Amino acid sequence: MRKLPLWLKLAAGATFAFLYVPLLVVVAYSFNDSRLNAEWVGFTFAWYRVLFNDAEMLLAARNSLFIALVASTCATILGTLAGLAIHRYRPRWLPLLVITPVAMPEILLGVSLLVFFIQVLHLTLGLLSVVLAHITFSIGFVAIIVRARLAGMDESIFEAARDLGASPWQTFRLVTFPLILPAVVAGFLMSFTLSIDDFVITFFTAGVGVSTLPLQIYSMIKIAVTPEVNAVSTLLMLLTLVLVVVASRLDKGFMKGGE
Repeated sequence: MRKLPLWLKLAAGATFAFLYVPLLVVVAYSFNDSRLNAEWVGFTFAWYRVLFNDAEMLLAARNSLFIALVASTCATILGTLAGLAIHRYRPRWLPLLVITPVAMPEILLGVSLLVFFIQVLHLTLGLLSVVLAHITFSIGFVAIIVRARLAGMDESIFEAARDLGASPWQTFRLVTFPLILPAVVAGFLMSFTLSIDDFVITFFTAGVGVSTLPLQIYSMIKIAVTPEVNAVSTLLMLLTLVLVVVASRLDKGFMKGGE
């Protein structure tokens, strides 16, 4: 294996430092024993106790978890069906419809959904509108993951099931679904992560009185970046990291299985 040149190592180190040092600072200052958060005073867990006693923050966390669970569950079902349809029937229009919300800028998608909900559906903005918006942009990610899994599978497996007399439903239940299950779970975790972290689309579709963790953090930092903001950001970062690692390992698992 050829050794990397020094300039490439330095460039990589500078890039990773630019990406991750600010995150480490946020984590470190969530333990800072200072309300102003301007300089390091001492180590404390007090801000985590304040966080877990903050009624508004707990309500925002419950809303975020509810939205993420419902949206990712619906998106996983619809995205799996879309991935199967794209792979099996190869329609020209379906991939475009599925991938467009993924490729579209978030601010454009948020404004479009806001106009659609208000002017077309005459829907009052609230938790329902946020859930529908999150389902919309999550379906494409699940469909892409499931479609990639199906593309790496041997078609003779399904042909053998049909030759042995299995109905289409039996083939799906006993052969197809167990094989694509890791991709389905990875798609669920990915859509859950995207949903719980989303700010832009949620900002346009939440309406008055509905708060999620990203919206609550935004409202708090408009006043000041307190250690409580750092604490909730740290927990949200940790949750996101865990979900991304699990989804990544599942993705690697089914890619090896496809080989």
